[in-house]
Amino acid sequence: MRIRDLLKQESIVLGAQPADKNAAINQLADLMEAGGNLSDKAQYVKDVLEREASSSTGLGDGIATPHAKSVGVKTAGLSAMTVPDGVDFDSEDGEPSRLFFMIAAPESAYDAHLEILSKLATMLMDSDFKEALVAAKTKEEFLHIIDEKEDDKCVVASDGVAAPSDCIQILAVTACPTGIAHTFMAAESLEQHAKKRGISIKVETNGSSGAKNVLTAKEIRKADAIIVAADKNVAMARFDGKPVIIAKVADGINKADELIDRALSGNTPIYHATGAEGTEGAADVEGESLGRQIYKHLMNGVSHMLPFVVGGGILIALAFLFDDYSINPSNFGSNTPLAKFLKDIGGASFGFMLPILAGFIAMSIADRPGLAVGFVGGALANTTGSGFLGALLAGFVAGYSVNLLKKVFAALPESLEGIKPVLLYPFFGILLIGFISMFIIAPPVSAINTWLVDTLKNMDPNARILLGIVMGGMMAIDMGGPINKAAYFTGTGLLASGEYHVMAAVMAGGMVPPLAIALCTTIFPNRFTESERKAGITNYVMGMSFITEGAIPFAASDPLRVIPSVCVGAATAGALSMAFDCTLQAPHGGIFVVPTIGNAGMYLAAILGGAVVGCIMMSVLKRPLNK
Repeated sequence: MRIRDLLKQESIVLGAQPADKNAAINQLADLMEAGGNLSDKAQYVKDVLEREASSSTGLGDGIATPHAKSVGVKTAGLSAMTVPDGVDFDSEDGEPSRLFFMIAAPESAYDAHLEILSKLATMLMDSDFKEALVAAKTKEEFLHIIDEKEDDKCVVASDGVAAPSDCIQILAVTACPTGIAHTFMAAESLEQHAKKRGISIKVETNGSSGAKNVLTAKEIRKADAIIVAADKNVAMARFDGKPVIIAKVADGINKADELIDRALSGNTPIYHATGAEGTEGAADVEGESLGRQIYKHLMNGVSHMLPFVVGGGILIALAFLFDDYSINPSNFGSNTPLAKFLKDIGGASFGFMLPILAGFIAMSIADRPGLAVGFVGGALANTTGSGFLGALLAGFVAGYSVNLLKKVFAALPESLEGIKPVLLYPFFGILLIGFISMFIIAPPVSAINTWLVDTLKNMDPNARILLGIVMGGMMAIDMGGPINKAAYFTGTGLLASGEYHVMAAVMAGGMVPPLAIALCTTIFPNRFTESERKAGITNYVMGMSFITEGAIPFAASDPLRVIPSVCVGAATAGALSMAFDCTLQAPHGGIFVVPTIGNAGMYLAAILGGAVVGCIMMSVLKRPLNK
């Protein structure tokens, strides 16, 4: 298979003039769709934008490679675009990008496809090749340049003999979140710069099809230093006691010489693993603000917690649906055998919510030794009544406490290294988190929880409506981002405390953005392109399923008109939900859990009202497109 097999003429445009980064991504996605590679363009664009949010694919030197693995991709493929005047793509060097290759890979991409994509990534490191592509006048010339370069790339140099394992000076590992482009470009850059300087190097690539060119124990033992250029976790315990430089994958591409200099300087810090299966990545160590680190730790806990909350919460809600209140009002939810069965299973799942949250926050901070300590902190939040907020605090306290213990025990003899993760960290960590949870976290946080729930239950109706406006609007501001998640966490946290109105307002607000867009593409089709109208249909399903992220591609392409519209619509739905006294005991599910909603008919009216308001406002702000 060759690059031409993945890059069709209809997926190439020369001399484009996109207005900005989002316009460039959408134009490249249109080309990808024209090549027949996409089954769901909106989903693919969403996944590309999520990849961009983790780190820009503007590589510097005028090159950008937006890419994603996505369920919206039918077959692996490429689209290409030249922008002679350049467009700002948040590149590492701050310069505009002039050559774009968009990469699409299905979730279950074949290795052959990934090898072709990685080959293109390494070819782009040649500046002469890049300039020739930017200067191409026709699509045929563009493809011919690629063919010639690929033929040259496939020839093994006469002196290209691999160095024996005991002669390799530097080892490296490269990895990016998707493992499609940056992984292999960083590897190529390190190899090229090392070869120019006569330095032997071996690079392990941690791509989407798994680790390739894996470093052996003998090579690690003999190497002078190791470079880890990674934006995701990679196996690190094998490097225990070796000089290791940890950097971003982008540094492997743009700062290869600097990394090699640091590796051979003799001042490289020695890496010490914390457990037999220790993992760490550059994103955890360098170049991030404290706020970003805290957010990542929180997301690690929440992402592991949500399946327990969603599954358990829906089962508990179904228990009330299938129960008979008249049998025993005080035992409602467990009166009938079916209801008791559902509630017992849902309750068991729900009971893991706080330990999982705290445990995986702590693990994100302190690696595996933090897991047990965090679990205990979360369990104590259950028993002491400090609830969701207490578990969240316990997770962070547990993680940083274990990191403190690592420093305290660092002075112990090396012969005791093996007992640290199995005895010292868990014993002292659990003892410490137990004391802090019961005597420091629990008293004030339990009081806050009790006050908060009582206040919400007894709140003035007008104040409740204002709360609904705020919570609903927050769900639509960044649609899956930190503000959206803050509102959702608040709803689920109060749900665990027995307050069900806020969760209803949150889900109503989250359902509105995709529904408002779907309605607008149907009622006012002249405001949207043909591809947007097709994507609008899928937003009906996403909206009804409470998948707010379905609105992201539309918001990204026209944020100044779409985001205010969906925010106003979502706030309207949240306010109406509160005004109609709607309740929701399930933390997810959309229309599929409507039978479990208190005042379900008016709840659906609130969602529809919010969607209509958002649709009308969007139709006013967005002008009809020129034919």
